[in-house]
Amino acid sequence: MNEIFKALNDKTRLEILVHLKAGDMSAGDIAQLFNISKPSISQHLYILKKAELVQSEKKGSL
Repeated sequence: MNEIFKALNDKTRLEILVHLKAGDMSAGDIAQLFNISKPSISQHLYILKKAELVQSEKKGSL
């Protein structure tokens, strides 16, 4: 439960959740919505995943 409160205690993460409510988005798509770096977005997404508020999947080929 503490992880959820930690995840929700940030304006950017709350805004990310609002955008994701509309549908799936890639990390790159999310980064374009904010004036912060892709590594910062990745850190926010990691915290949201750790709190089990979002899920992720890999797409594309290697």
